[in-house]
Amino acid sequence: MALRPRPSVATRLSIVLAGGALAAATVLTAAPAAVADAANNDAPVYKGRITAKGGLLLRDSPTRGSKVVRHEPHGKVVHIFCKARGQYVHHNDRWYLLTDGTWAWGAAHYIANIGPAPRWC
Repeated sequence: MALRPRPSVATRLSIVLAGGALAAATVLTAAPAAVADAANNDAPVYKGRITAKGGLLLRDSPTRGSKVVRHEPHGKVVHIFCKARGQYVHHNDRWYLLTDGTWAWGAAHYIANIGPAPRWC
């Protein structure tokens, strides 16, 4: 039985790197949508529509007495970062932290969810 010479470290390293590159290429070409979906699942997007007839005053904290940051008109679609408990507005203590422009709080009573309800802050 004849012994074959052992491959050099460089040869073994080349084989390992080529195998890793092949595996990565296979994953990227076989399932590009899965890779893109994994990236999108890290940052869920929550949306809502302003239902207050005269529009909604957005505030710097989840209370009706806090400073007004801005106003959003009736029907406007807004991006919601998360929800938290705050001062009650019409028997509802949920407030949404909105991310459009400046960060501001809006009473959830006046924002209808589009899709799933936002996560907790």
